[in-house]
Amino acid sequence: MGPTSAIVLFAVVWFMTFFVMLPIRLKTQGEVGDHVEGTHSSAPADGAAHVKRKALITTVVAIVIWGLIAGTILSGVITVRDLDWFQRMSTPEVSLDN
Repeated sequence: MGPTSAIVLFAVVWFMTFFVMLPIRLKTQGEVGDHVEGTHSSAPADGAAHVKRKALITTVVAIVIWGLIAGTILSGVITVRDLDWFQRMSTPEVSLDN
């Protein structure tokens, strides 16, 4: 895995983790009972919704998940050929008869 692949993998893991973390402990305007006119009742009651804290927690969790995935890829335990369920990557047989 090259540096660019590692950065892309980390970005994908970070954003997926962040989108999972966003709704955790979210209090909506409908739950609180303080509905602002012109907004949905599912909008966050507190404007910030603790995004900075969630981003920090996401970063820590994403580093751990990224380390596990990158370690698995770099160790060679799972390769691309292991995921070739339709045998499209098999080596073609070469005939020496012309």
